[in-house]
Amino acid sequence: MPQHSIAFSTLAQQDDLSLSNHLNLNTWYDFDHASLVADAPGSLTYVVIFSFQLGMHVANFAQQLEQWGGELVGVVRYEAHADLPPAFAFAISNADAQLNDQVKAYSAENGVQCAALVNPPKLSQAGLLVMDMDSTAITIECIDEIARLGGVYDEVAAVTAQAMAGQLDFSESLRQRVAKLAGIKLDLVDDLKSQLPLMPGVEQLCAVLRENNWHLAIASGGFIPFAKQVQSVLNLDKIHANQLDDDGAALVGTVSGQIVDAQEKARFLAQYREQLQLPKSQTMAIGDGANDLLMMQEAGLGVAVHGKEKVVAQAPAAITAGSLAQLLYFLTIPLRD
Repeated sequence: MPQHSIAFSTLAQQDDLSLSNHLNLNTWYDFDHASLVADAPGSLTYVVIFSFQLGMHVANFAQQLEQWGGELVGVVRYEAHADLPPAFAFAISNADAQLNDQVKAYSAENGVQCAALVNPPKLSQAGLLVMDMDSTAITIECIDEIARLGGVYDEVAAVTAQAMAGQLDFSESLRQRVAKLAGIKLDLVDDLKSQLPLMPGVEQLCAVLRENNWHLAIASGGFIPFAKQVQSVLNLDKIHANQLDDDGAALVGTVSGQIVDAQEKARFLAQYREQLQLPKSQTMAIGDGANDLLMMQEAGLGVAVHGKEKVVAQAPAAITAGSLAQLLYFLTIPLRD
């Protein structure tokens, strides 16, 4: 157990800058009121808070954690990457079942990033990241952009609205939307493919993961040509997406093969994990939509990134603003011995 300690009152009264003078990086500090009874391995919940401007949020957040139940055992200030400001992680034993929801609510109300994690993946060990593509690895929805090029965006959007309202499942909505793309010239699709806008931070995230022997993949309800382009740019190991059919000159309005829906994404992750002989705890899945939730549940850690409100509520963790490089905060917590 750590040999350092800090008075809770000290933490609860100082801002981020002042705390940097009290807390050495990567050193756990016990709270003066914490139990001396050692926790069983894996019994701790780690609650992280990070932002480029934390100010008094660390102090305020600590006081909230005290009120939410469980025993606040200690705190650590740590650096996930040289380009990211230090984060803080609190260790909590016997955490209340509502803690995750409370942490997410605090994040939404205060404009900082927070998450409650149990047995998080470790950057220092080989792992697997599976990403959604549209609005996750890249900033656009490819089917919408193809539809704009073909002048059928409103028609495609109407089908999307039906799916969002629960009137169509993903496979049927995909087939109906793709049908409206028939006749769009491949040169327009190729132009779009050549200039895909990457999500900020995804290049840095993938580079760091690859340096640490992680495997990288995309599982997308989008289309193979775009996934291949992202694979090339990010040096990914595998992609799994839908086959968009064409006649050599234009799209024909159909997809062929297995539709990559929510179940297929989860199946792909599980199969790839088994192929790599990795434990579930060393896998992470990220996405923005409801179609990604099963994949998140199949992973050791699922994270909603810039996700819809309902997805953020259901995902184990979330990043609601800023660079995807911030995912490194979840993988680099100096776990207590």
